[in-house]
Amino acid sequence: MVIVLVAVFASFVISASVGLGGSLLMVPTLVLAVGTKEGVALAALLLAANNVFKLIGYRATIPWRKASGVILAVAIGTAIGARLLVAASTVVVGVAVLVSFALTLLFERRDFAAGQRVAGPGLALAAGASSGFSGTSGPLKGVAIRNLGLDRLHFVGAASVASFAGDATKVAVFTDSRLLGPGAFALAAMAVPLMAAGTAIGRHLNGRIDERGFAVLFWSVMTGYSVRLVTIIV
Repeated sequence: MVIVLVAVFASFVISASVGLGGSLLMVPTLVLAVGTKEGVALAALLLAANNVFKLIGYRATIPWRKASGVILAVAIGTAIGARLLVAASTVVVGVAVLVSFALTLLFERRDFAAGQRVAGPGLALAAGASSGFSGTSGPLKGVAIRNLGLDRLHFVGAASVASFAGDATKVAVFTDSRLLGPGAFALAAMAVPLMAAGTAIGRHLNGRIDERGFAVLFWSVMTGYSVRLVTIIV
């Protein structure tokens, strides 16, 4: 239980500092602790609740208009993703995510604005869909929002809204399918102090680094996702 709580708190800090990445630690930790389906469902609930604190912390830098397409695409993709990807090959999903990383890094280094505008909503839709399949939409969602060309504060603001939209949708689906019961919601309520502290620490870390440092931090999280995907594929 101590290890689980430490991993959950670390997930909150990472999520608040980069805008996403919480599921990188939380999903596998909870899957090992309570089972596959229950772990994915519980992670969605905890991350959705944590995103409320992130929305409060980054309320002044949420680019509602610029990120609206990505937010809507994530919500739609999440709603239909579980049904569409239930029979999909894990290898196919993993390869698609890794290719999206490579394209986004190319767009960013070449300043290919047209490619970024096209890639954002499409990757966001795929992010929501893959979220229903694996419990993790962070990689695709991250590169989708990265393609909007936002500074670090607005990036985290946009990621917080998109994450909340996706996780809240999953919570509704999992609650309806009885994967989330009263005990799960009680646990989420008990974790509120960890959410508040994690958001405060993550917000502080985000404010202390410059754009270059944030880019390094962002791609470090994306590398973590990539390593996880490669281990699944292999």
